[in-house]
Amino acid sequence: MSTSENLPMIYLVRHGQTAWSVSGQHTGLTDLPLTSDGKAAARLLGARLRKIPITRVFTSPLQRARSTCELACLPVEVTVDADLVEWDYGEYEGLRTSEILAARPGWKIFRDGCPGGEAPEDVLARALRVVERLRMVKQTAAVFSSGHFLRVLGACWLGFDARAGGLWVLDTASLSALGYEHAGDEPVMRFWNDTSHLAPISSIPN
Repeated sequence: MSTSENLPMIYLVRHGQTAWSVSGQHTGLTDLPLTSDGKAAARLLGARLRKIPITRVFTSPLQRARSTCELACLPVEVTVDADLVEWDYGEYEGLRTSEILAARPGWKIFRDGCPGGEAPEDVLARALRVVERLRMVKQTAAVFSSGHFLRVLGACWLGFDARAGGLWVLDTASLSALGYEHAGDEPVMRFWNDTSHLAPISSIPN
Protein backbone atom coordinates (compact mmCIF):
# COMPACT_ATOMS: atom_id res chain seq x y z
CA MET A 1 0.00 0.00 0.00
CA SER A 2 1.35 3.44 -0.96
CA THR A 3 1.90 5.97 1.82
CA SER A 4 2.68 8.84 -0.53
CA GLU A 5 -0.15 10.96 0.93
CA ASN A 6 1.81 11.16 4.20
CA LEU A 7 5.04 12.35 2.58
CA PRO A 8 6.06 16.00 2.05
CA MET A 9 5.07 17.65 -1.22
CA ILE A 10 6.54 20.52 -3.21
CA TYR A 11 3.97 22.83 -4.78
CA LEU A 12 5.15 24.73 -7.85
CA VAL A 13 3.48 28.06 -8.59
CA ARG A 14 3.95 29.89 -11.85
CA HIS A 15 3.50 33.63 -11.39
CA GLY A 16 0.34 35.44 -12.43
CA GLN A 17 -0.26 37.13 -15.75
CA THR A 18 1.98 39.94 -17.02
CA ALA A 19 1.71 42.09 -20.13
CA TRP A 20 4.32 39.96 -21.87
CA SER A 21 2.71 36.65 -20.94
CA VAL A 22 -0.40 38.00 -22.72
CA SER A 23 1.57 39.12 -25.79
CA GLY A 24 3.67 35.93 -25.90
CA GLN A 25 7.01 37.71 -25.49
CA HIS A 26 9.83 35.82 -23.81
CA THR A 27 10.25 37.31 -20.34
CA GLY A 28 13.46 36.29 -18.67
CA LEU A 29 15.11 38.82 -16.36
CA THR A 30 12.93 41.78 -17.42
CA ASP A 31 11.22 42.64 -14.14
CA LEU A 32 7.59 43.12 -15.17
CA PRO A 33 4.69 43.64 -12.74
CA LEU A 34 1.50 41.60 -12.69
CA THR A 35 -1.56 42.78 -14.60
CA SER A 36 -4.82 43.34 -12.73
CA ASP A 37 -5.95 39.86 -13.83
CA GLY A 38 -2.61 38.49 -12.66
CA LYS A 39 -3.16 39.98 -9.21
CA ALA A 40 -6.70 38.58 -9.04
CA ALA A 41 -5.40 35.14 -10.01
CA ALA A 42 -2.72 35.29 -7.31
CA ARG A 43 -5.38 35.98 -4.67
CA LEU A 44 -7.49 33.04 -5.86
CA LEU A 45 -4.42 30.85 -5.84
CA GLY A 46 -3.67 31.96 -2.30
CA ALA A 47 -7.13 30.95 -1.13
CA ARG A 48 -6.36 27.44 -2.38
CA LEU A 49 -2.83 27.28 -1.01
CA ARG A 50 -3.88 28.40 2.47
CA LYS A 51 -5.87 25.17 2.78
CA ILE A 52 -2.63 23.18 2.37
CA PRO A 53 -0.27 22.66 5.36
CA ILE A 54 2.66 24.47 3.72
CA THR A 55 5.49 25.14 6.13
CA ARG A 56 8.19 26.61 3.84
CA VAL A 57 7.91 29.09 0.95
CA PHE A 58 10.58 29.99 -1.61
CA THR A 59 10.28 32.65 -4.30
CA SER A 60 12.22 34.10 -7.19
CA PRO A 61 13.35 37.68 -6.53
CA LEU A 62 11.65 38.86 -9.76
CA GLN A 63 8.57 40.90 -8.91
CA ARG A 64 6.09 38.84 -10.94
CA ALA A 65 6.85 35.81 -8.77
CA ARG A 66 7.39 37.77 -5.57
CA SER A 67 4.11 39.67 -5.99
CA THR A 68 2.23 36.45 -6.67
CA CYS A 69 3.70 35.07 -3.48
CA GLU A 70 2.82 38.19 -1.47
CA LEU A 71 -0.77 38.28 -2.76
CA ALA A 72 -1.20 34.61 -1.87
CA CYS A 73 -0.72 35.68 1.78
CA LEU A 74 0.68 32.39 3.08
CA PRO A 75 1.21 32.54 6.85
CA VAL A 76 4.82 31.35 6.80
CA GLU A 77 8.22 32.95 6.36
CA VAL A 78 9.28 33.46 2.74
CA THR A 79 12.83 32.80 1.49
CA VAL A 80 13.96 34.67 -1.63
CA ASP A 81 16.16 32.37 -3.73
CA ALA A 82 18.15 33.83 -6.65
CA ASP A 83 18.35 30.38 -8.26
CA LEU A 84 14.59 30.58 -8.93
CA VAL A 85 14.81 33.37 -11.53
CA GLU A 86 13.52 32.66 -15.01
CA TRP A 87 15.73 31.45 -17.88
CA ASP A 88 18.03 34.24 -19.09
CA TYR A 89 16.91 34.63 -22.72
CA GLY A 90 19.81 36.86 -23.71
CA GLU A 91 19.32 38.10 -27.28
CA TYR A 92 15.85 36.56 -27.36
CA GLU A 93 14.50 38.61 -24.46
CA GLY A 94 11.21 40.25 -25.44
CA LEU A 95 10.85 38.25 -28.66
CA ARG A 96 7.98 35.94 -29.56
CA THR A 97 8.70 32.34 -30.53
CA SER A 98 7.53 33.04 -34.10
CA GLU A 99 10.11 35.83 -34.40
CA ILE A 100 12.90 33.60 -33.15
CA LEU A 101 11.92 30.75 -35.49
CA ALA A 102 11.85 33.12 -38.46
CA ALA A 103 15.54 33.83 -37.87
CA ARG A 104 16.47 30.39 -36.55
CA PRO A 105 14.23 27.63 -37.94
CA GLY A 106 13.93 24.56 -35.73
CA TRP A 107 15.01 26.33 -32.56
CA LYS A 108 13.95 24.73 -29.27
CA ILE A 109 14.82 26.50 -26.04
CA PHE A 110 15.11 23.32 -23.96
CA ARG A 111 17.65 21.93 -26.42
CA ASP A 112 19.39 25.01 -27.84
CA GLY A 113 19.25 27.67 -25.14
CA CYS A 114 19.63 31.36 -25.94
CA PRO A 115 22.59 33.27 -27.43
CA GLY A 116 23.89 35.78 -24.93
CA GLY A 117 21.81 34.09 -22.24
CA GLU A 118 21.67 30.69 -20.60
CA ALA A 119 22.22 27.25 -22.10
CA PRO A 120 19.98 24.39 -20.93
CA GLU A 121 22.88 23.12 -18.83
CA ASP A 122 23.06 26.45 -16.99
CA VAL A 123 19.38 26.34 -16.04
CA LEU A 124 19.65 22.68 -15.09
CA ALA A 125 22.53 23.49 -12.74
CA ARG A 126 20.34 26.02 -10.93
CA ALA A 127 17.45 23.56 -10.79
CA LEU A 128 19.70 20.86 -9.33
CA ARG A 129 20.73 23.22 -6.54
CA VAL A 130 17.08 24.01 -5.79
CA VAL A 131 16.12 20.32 -5.78
CA GLU A 132 18.95 19.54 -3.38
CA ARG A 133 17.75 22.23 -0.97
CA LEU A 134 14.11 21.15 -1.25
CA ARG A 135 14.97 17.53 -0.48
CA MET A 136 16.86 18.64 2.62
CA VAL A 137 13.82 20.58 3.87
CA LYS A 138 11.71 17.40 4.22
CA GLN A 139 8.60 19.52 4.69
CA THR A 140 5.72 20.52 2.45
CA ALA A 141 6.81 23.66 0.61
CA ALA A 142 5.70 26.08 -2.10
CA VAL A 143 7.99 27.45 -4.81
CA PHE A 144 7.04 30.61 -6.75
CA SER A 145 8.87 31.10 -10.03
CA SER A 146 8.47 31.37 -13.81
CA GLY A 147 7.32 28.96 -16.49
CA HIS A 148 10.45 27.75 -18.23
CA PHE A 149 12.48 27.45 -15.05
CA LEU A 150 9.73 25.51 -13.28
CA ARG A 151 9.49 23.14 -16.24
CA VAL A 152 13.21 22.39 -15.92
CA LEU A 153 12.79 22.05 -12.15
CA GLY A 154 10.04 19.47 -12.66
CA ALA A 155 12.23 17.53 -15.09
CA CYS A 156 15.17 17.71 -12.67
CA TRP A 157 13.04 16.44 -9.77
CA LEU A 158 12.18 13.35 -11.82
CA GLY A 159 15.80 12.70 -12.80
CA PHE A 160 15.64 14.02 -16.38
CA ASP A 161 17.75 16.68 -18.05
CA ALA A 162 16.52 20.10 -19.17
CA ARG A 163 15.18 18.84 -22.50
CA ALA A 164 12.36 17.01 -20.73
CA GLY A 165 10.98 20.39 -19.68
CA GLY A 166 9.76 20.79 -23.25
CA LEU A 167 7.32 17.91 -22.79
CA TRP A 168 4.86 19.78 -20.55
CA VAL A 169 3.52 23.32 -20.32
CA LEU A 170 2.64 25.71 -17.50
CA ASP A 171 -0.06 28.38 -17.59
CA THR A 172 0.19 31.55 -15.53
CA ALA A 173 -1.00 31.22 -11.91
CA SER A 174 -1.06 27.44 -12.29
CA LEU A 175 -0.37 24.99 -9.49
CA SER A 176 1.64 21.78 -9.82
CA ALA A 177 2.92 19.34 -7.23
CA LEU A 178 5.99 17.17 -6.90
CA GLY A 179 6.39 14.57 -4.21
CA TYR A 180 7.54 11.10 -3.26
CA GLU A 181 6.25 7.57 -3.33
CA HIS A 182 6.76 4.50 -1.11
CA ALA A 183 9.42 5.18 1.53
CA GLY A 184 10.06 8.71 0.33
CA ASP A 185 13.00 7.78 -1.87
CA GLU A 186 11.16 7.80 -5.23
CA PRO A 187 10.48 11.30 -6.62
CA VAL A 188 7.20 11.58 -8.54
CA MET A 189 4.94 14.18 -10.13
CA ARG A 190 1.63 14.33 -8.25
CA PHE A 191 -0.17 16.70 -10.66
CA TRP A 192 0.70 19.39 -13.19
CA ASN A 193 -0.66 22.72 -14.49
CA ASP A 194 -3.87 22.78 -12.46
CA THR A 195 -5.80 26.05 -12.95
CA SER A 196 -9.14 24.99 -11.49
CA HIS A 197 -8.85 27.73 -8.83
CA LEU A 198 -9.05 30.38 -11.58
CA ALA A 199 -12.66 29.59 -12.58
CA PRO A 200 -14.03 32.76 -10.87
CA ILE A 201 -11.89 34.92 -13.18
CA SER A 202 -13.15 33.20 -16.35
CA SER A 203 -16.76 33.79 -15.22
CA ILE A 204 -16.31 37.58 -15.04
CA PRO A 205 -17.94 39.22 -18.13
CA ASN A 206 -15.69 41.31 -20.40
